[in-house]
Amino acid sequence: MEKEEKVVNKGEEDEMKIYGYSLCRWKLGLVALGGLCTGGFLLLLLYWMPRWRVEATCRRAPLKGCGVVLLRTTDEFQTWFCAKVRAVLSLGLHPLQAPGSVLDKATDGCGGPLIAPHHKEKDRGPGRGSQAHLQEIRCFTHHSVKYFWNERIQNFGPMKGLDGEAASCSSIHSEHSAGLTKETRDHRKLFYGVNEIAVKVPSVFKLLIKEVLNPFYIFQLFSVILWSIDEYYYYAAAIVVMSLISIASSLYTIRKQYTVLHDMVVAHSVIRVTVSRGDQGVEEILSTDLVPGDVLVVPLSGMIMPCDAALVSGTCIVNESMLTGESVPVTKTNLPNPAEDPRVGADEVYSPEGHRRHTLFCGTTVIQTRFYAGEPVKAVVIRTGFSTTKGQLVRSILYPKPTDFKLYRDAYLFLLCLVGVAAVGFLYTVVISILHEVSAHIIIIESLDIITITVPPALPAAMTAGIFYAQRRLRRVGIFCISPQRINICGQLNLVCFDKTGTLTEDGLDLWGIQRVEKACFLLPDGSACSAKLVKSPFVACMATCHSLTKIEGVLSGDPLDLKMFEATGWILEEATEEETALHNQIMPTVVRPPKQLLPETKPAVDKEMTSYEIGVVRQFPFSSALQRMCVVARALGQKRMDAYVKGAPEVVAGLCRPETVPADFERVLEDYTRQGFRVIALAHRKMESKLTWHKVQHVGRLSDCEGAAWPLGSLICFSRLSEGSRDADRPGTGKSFLGCPGGQHGLPGLIVMQNKLKEETPAVLRDLHAANIRTVMVTGDNMLTAVSVARDCGMILPQDKVIVAEAQPPRDGQPARISWHYANALAKDPDSSPAIDSEDIPIKLAHEGLEELPSAKYHFAMNGKSFAVIQEHFQDLVPKLVLHGTVFARMAPDQKTQLVEALQGVDYYVGMCGDGANDCGALKRAHGGISLSQLEASVASPFTSRTPSIACVPNLIREGRAALITSFCVFKFMALYSIIQYLSVTLLYSIESNLGDFQFLFIDLALILVVVFTMSLNPAWKELVARRPPSGLISGSLLCSVLSQILIALGFQMVGFLWVRQQPWYETWTPLSDACSLAKAPPGNASQAGNGSETDEHNIRNYENTTIFFISSFQYLTVAVAFSKGKPFRQPCYKNHLFVISLVVLYAFVLLILLHPVASIDRFLELVCVPFSWRLSILLLVAVNALVALLVEESVARWPGFPLCALLGVRKKPPKARYVHLAQELLVDPTWPPKPCSTTEAKAQAHESDSCQIVTIT
Repeated sequence: MEKEEKVVNKGEEDEMKIYGYSLCRWKLGLVALGGLCTGGFLLLLLYWMPRWRVEATCRRAPLKGCGVVLLRTTDEFQTWFCAKVRAVLSLGLHPLQAPGSVLDKATDGCGGPLIAPHHKEKDRGPGRGSQAHLQEIRCFTHHSVKYFWNERIQNFGPMKGLDGEAASCSSIHSEHSAGLTKETRDHRKLFYGVNEIAVKVPSVFKLLIKEVLNPFYIFQLFSVILWSIDEYYYYAAAIVVMSLISIASSLYTIRKQYTVLHDMVVAHSVIRVTVSRGDQGVEEILSTDLVPGDVLVVPLSGMIMPCDAALVSGTCIVNESMLTGESVPVTKTNLPNPAEDPRVGADEVYSPEGHRRHTLFCGTTVIQTRFYAGEPVKAVVIRTGFSTTKGQLVRSILYPKPTDFKLYRDAYLFLLCLVGVAAVGFLYTVVISILHEVSAHIIIIESLDIITITVPPALPAAMTAGIFYAQRRLRRVGIFCISPQRINICGQLNLVCFDKTGTLTEDGLDLWGIQRVEKACFLLPDGSACSAKLVKSPFVACMATCHSLTKIEGVLSGDPLDLKMFEATGWILEEATEEETALHNQIMPTVVRPPKQLLPETKPAVDKEMTSYEIGVVRQFPFSSALQRMCVVARALGQKRMDAYVKGAPEVVAGLCRPETVPADFERVLEDYTRQGFRVIALAHRKMESKLTWHKVQHVGRLSDCEGAAWPLGSLICFSRLSEGSRDADRPGTGKSFLGCPGGQHGLPGLIVMQNKLKEETPAVLRDLHAANIRTVMVTGDNMLTAVSVARDCGMILPQDKVIVAEAQPPRDGQPARISWHYANALAKDPDSSPAIDSEDIPIKLAHEGLEELPSAKYHFAMNGKSFAVIQEHFQDLVPKLVLHGTVFARMAPDQKTQLVEALQGVDYYVGMCGDGANDCGALKRAHGGISLSQLEASVASPFTSRTPSIACVPNLIREGRAALITSFCVFKFMALYSIIQYLSVTLLYSIESNLGDFQFLFIDLALILVVVFTMSLNPAWKELVARRPPSGLISGSLLCSVLSQILIALGFQMVGFLWVRQQPWYETWTPLSDACSLAKAPPGNASQAGNGSETDEHNIRNYENTTIFFISSFQYLTVAVAFSKGKPFRQPCYKNHLFVISLVVLYAFVLLILLHPVASIDRFLELVCVPFSWRLSILLLVAVNALVALLVEESVARWPGFPLCALLGVRKKPPKARYVHLAQELLVDPTWPPKPCSTTEAKAQAHESDSCQIVTIT
């Protein structure tokens, strides 16, 4: 039998171990019998515990033939799931295998004749004739993903689309672009199922059953039954009403969340689409019938994509706001075909993420299409249903990872402690009852009753009150929450990562100016590009053409930077209409032209030529974040030769230009701009060979710049330094001979300087966070020096702080990976690209300041995404040290942002993430507290969303989180003391065969406890952040000290009252004829004395001990409520919580009233007996001393950790537990850290050695 462990989704976020089981009939019978004997409790227990359920009803079996699978996540939560394996019949074992090929293989391998060949089978239909070749396929579904049995790996695997089969770009065009036959589609649909992201809104009945079967409500049901048997009808009815209200509220909230998600997903999810059927023409089907491999015809008017698809012909303009959070149209071009362009590798594997510019994602909106005449825009379906990008986003919402927070772990431990206390009370009650010869059914009822007293059924509702109020306050300030439990966790945040553009700075860029280059020299900066003298310059032509703007319903749309740049020229953009496009064999170019007023006035003879100046964009290569540049090929009207224009990161563009065209002071000028926080874009221009035709330009691809990257048009633009022995010189298609492109005039027209202003509130918010000892980190896709400059401007890096840039290089030419360390203001150029000059020539401007001061001075690390990736791969032992002081992370890809959050969490930081939704979704979801400043669909995975795009929401969220966390502690402590106080009262009364009365329980639980709990949670957050955080867990010395001291105080004063009343001269065992008030000559105001003799008491509720304990405990509840209502520094003082104050005053007044001036009707209702007035004064004195002692002790515990009980519990000796604290202490005494400037850290060749790095100082 198979015993080894198998793993599914290996190496992925949802990796799980899988075990096979088969149903065992005799085990099933035993479980049924056990359920019958336990009244169904065993079945409930198995319902709550999937692992126990499977092991109790099944036996281990090999995965290949199992009927049930047991799954366990491999993360820190170790969550168990189970799923039933079902069998389906198919013509093949693989979805991408054509049914015809399956029959052919069956024919070759079988000795007997087949029932029918494939061509006859089609006539006969999929019924009887094909049954001889049907094969059984085993599968199960988990979290909306199907897992099929794979014979090759002898394990189950998730069903993936074409991208999961390592399909090459060549096969996408050659094998999948023709379309599927109906038989093939039906075969694949058997595996992939219906193409829909099904978010079913559960019925109210189903939700009700699921909610009622929650252990909390089962315990309440048990309590209600017990109380009803014991004739505590009123309190039982009150609990039932509370439970019904709680269930109704929960059902409404859950159903509303499902409805919102369903409405978001169902919109346009089922539409009619046109698919190509190869030689059979086209067919219109429902989008739910699409399968991977179908060829989708994208209509001219656009559509909302129902699947992920690779564009194989034509061009689309797409709004991807659902994915990226940016409502900026993106141009999608067809996937390069290796058969038409030899530069595209025939073995290049297609990847939706790697080929984003050629992939239409599910849920995104195709706004416009552009196409070749007679050939529609087509896309091959890659993924369907929950496998799509949108489906994965919805799955992350439907099945979120559990929240790991110390408070919740400690809460369960504390409840277990209460259960232990209840067990002691249970045994005590049994023993006492037996000694008093109580009947068996009374012993059972009272023993079980002590459990319901010790573990209060109202605890979960009370715990969520603070979170509910915090959520309501957050909504008032424009912060919406989809994960309320995260509010408490936000109270622990001690580090916040910020995106830069749109978060710390304004969303848009303003054109600050331009700086042109002539004869390899910079001219003076110019504030405007819109002038007659520049209208025909290559600089303005590049600004007017090198962009991806398009007109949507007559409005110019596109990237904000492109919009600002184009608007600065004052030019006009015109696009060809659909009718014009249909008349030509190729896509009609976009035309740009200057306004007539910018053209110089000329003589009539040449006026026609001058006034008709315009440029057509022949070919566009969209911006690539990996290459940090974009390119267009254009032709001016009347010109024979085409022009190539490039724009991008200055260091990248300058590295592609001929050295003699780059000004000698290029690095210095660029550094000056970036230091001031400007965004700098470089432009480049090249005149093309005259014989370069339109057709050749349309079929040219992108060449590799360096190991997998690509740069536009290869040496067509001749930007690579071929004459200097560039590493691209020996590649196919490069060199002077390619397309007849000789080395001609090409160079750098100049720089565009954009200004990205800080938001007005940014410096003040960061200042507040720093004052609260909350670290701030910048994670951006922008330039390194620009990011450092913005960090200094906003106060993230103080002026006196030093910035050390870590520039990592991967292993190359037999050399190990290395990290070079520099000061940020010692860099001559951006470290994102290969150094233009040798690192030894970089001047160290701060070398004279004395390196000895560096360890004592505050320092920050800065690095880019490339360096971060190298460090994570080759210097893993340095990652904790770098993130401990890392402040600026530039040029970071979306997945790298998530990795950074994980690295920070790895050293025990509580990480917050604030971004505008663009490329931040992964990090927002992974952080402890992610808050999105975008309200688009991309932010739906973020726990928090701010209505206003301002980082002022971050301190608001942390303040409310701290207030909610402290409220949770206060409520938990209060509920624990409430149950213990009541437990002490009941156990004392059990010793004399008495108990609290039904209406006494009702008064305490409803009038006192619930009113206090729900009003003490109303304290608003403190107005500012303080430098210390609230505790993160319940199991801490100070909190245990507080709770234990209050328990001892409550026990002491109840014992004093219980024993003292028995020592009074008027005391006797109470009977209906007792009249202690008359014996003690009570004052006439004591009106309850007349009723003692007329009532009987079967349960011995009415006695002097009961009355004394009731009054003392009632005041104790109110006293601990005041003692535990913490205010400053995390919440407003309790006197500002007006409802709480009013409730306390009313309750204190009422209890004092019935104590000092009893009312006969109230005494009868609460089953109190008459006691002398002098004893009432004694009780008042007792509770006053109790309150004074309780408040003083609680204040002492909070202020002085040296309090005796705290010292006994070791509060003073609490060592720092967070890894980052230990690491910081170690680095303080490490003489080799931080690394010295101009030094290098190399990775040793032996990667398995524990000490994998060595420091080498470069002199």
